[in-house]
Amino acid sequence: MENPFLDEILAAFPDYGKPMVQPEIHTCGEGDLPSWFDVTGIAVAVIAAAGIKLARWADAESPVTINRRLASLWFDMTLRPTGWQVPSPWDPIAGDYRAKDGWIRLHTNAPHHRVAALSVLGVPADGQGLEPAVEKWDADALESAIVEAGGCAATMRGLEAWARHPQGRAVIREPLIWWREHPPAEPGPDRRDRDRPLAGIRVLDLTRVLAGPVAGRFLAAYGADLLRVDPADWDEPGVVPEVTLGKRCAGLDLKDSDDRSTFETLLKDADVLLHGYRANALAGLGYGPEALRRINPRLIDVSHNAYGWSGPWVNRRGFDSLVQMSSGIADYGMRMGGTDRPHPLPVQALDHATGYLIAASALHALGERTASGRVLSARLSLARVAHLLIASKRTELTGGLPAETQHDIDPLVEETAWGPARRIRFPLRLPGLDHAWDHAAGNLRASPAVW
Repeated sequence: MENPFLDEILAAFPDYGKPMVQPEIHTCGEGDLPSWFDVTGIAVAVIAAAGIKLARWADAESPVTINRRLASLWFDMTLRPTGWQVPSPWDPIAGDYRAKDGWIRLHTNAPHHRVAALSVLGVPADGQGLEPAVEKWDADALESAIVEAGGCAATMRGLEAWARHPQGRAVIREPLIWWREHPPAEPGPDRRDRDRPLAGIRVLDLTRVLAGPVAGRFLAAYGADLLRVDPADWDEPGVVPEVTLGKRCAGLDLKDSDDRSTFETLLKDADVLLHGYRANALAGLGYGPEALRRINPRLIDVSHNAYGWSGPWVNRRGFDSLVQMSSGIADYGMRMGGTDRPHPLPVQALDHATGYLIAASALHALGERTASGRVLSARLSLARVAHLLIASKRTELTGGLPAETQHDIDPLVEETAWGPARRIRFPLRLPGLDHAWDHAAGNLRASPAVW
C-alpha cells in the first residue's frame, strides 16, 4: 500500500527486540474527503497502524485491509439513530469570530469554558452582544485572557506564523510519539485469544472528547474490558452515543478519599491507562508517573494532550478545532479556497488520527510487555499529528465522497441507551480477527467502578 504517512507512523514505534515482519497491507473502496490536506490518506494510515499492531499482538499473519471510503466515514460520526436524534455536539456560541485584527475561535462546549469566555468578554450568559464584544479585542490578547480565565480559545494563525511561534517550533521538534521505558516487570501470562485478541486486557479510560474515546472504542472492538471513568459534573451529550460503544462507564471524584481508594484499586489491576488531561493535571491530583508506578509497576500509561509535551503551551487546554486554528490549517484552507472565513478540515481529523495512534501505542506496549517484560509509556498530541498532516498540503482542492448509501451501513442494530441505531460498517478487516463490541453505547456513570 502506498501511503505518504504510513512509513513515518510505523517508524515512531521502536522495536526493542527482534523486529517483526509487517503483515501485508491492502486498501479497497474509493473516494476521499474533500480537503486541502490528505485527510483520507491519514485516516487510512492510522487505522492501518492500529491494525498492524493488533495483528502482531495476536500473532496473526493475515493481511490488513482498510476500506478508504469507510475510513473516511469513521473519521466523522458513525451512528445512525432510528427514531431519535443525537444532540448537536456544539454549544450555541462556540465558533469563529472576527476580532479587531483577525479571527479567533471560542470553544465553549463545556459549561465552565463557556462561563470563562463570557466573563472575559463581559457578555451575559445568553451570549447576547458576543460578536461586537469580540471585535473590540486584538485576537491574541483575547486568546490569552480567555485561557488565563480557564477557558479555551485560539487565534487563527497561518502555517508560517505557527512555524515561527514558540509553541509551533517546540511541536516540530517533538517525535510523533514520545516513549518512556520503565523498570521491567515479570512477563505476565499470555492471555491472547484467537477470536477475541484483547479479551482479559483491562483498560482504564479517563479520556473525554474525542481522541482518547476513539482509541478506547477501537480496543473494545477486539475484546478489551474498557472502563471509562468520569467526574460527576461532566457530560458531552452530543458525543457520548458515538464514543461509548463497547464500554462500561463509571463515575468517580478523584478529590474524594473513598473514590480515590476505588480508583487506586482499579489502577492496581489495570493493564492500560488512557488519559487526556493537560500535562500537569493528573500529577496535580497525586497521580503523576512515579505514583502510577508505585500503584502498578506493570501499568502501560498512554496519554495525549492538545498542544504537545514541550514549549510554553504544554499545559494549555485545547481541542481539535482550536489546534486547527493555531497550527495554520484553517487559515490555509481559507486562503486556498478564496473564502473570507476560517476553512477547517471537513472532519475532526486530528482527534480521530490521534485516537487510532493511541490505540496502536497501547497495543505496541502490550506486545512488548508480554514478550520481554518491558513496561512502556507513550505520549501523543493533536498538535504533532497536525504537523504530520500539514506536510500533505495541496494547491488544489481534491477529493469527494459519493453520497452515503445503505451499503455503507452495518445491518446490526445497536440497542443504545437512547434507542435503536445502526453504524457505518467498520473500515478494518483482519481475517480471523473479527471486531465485535460487547456493550452498546450508553450513558456516562451508568456502571459501577469495578472490573
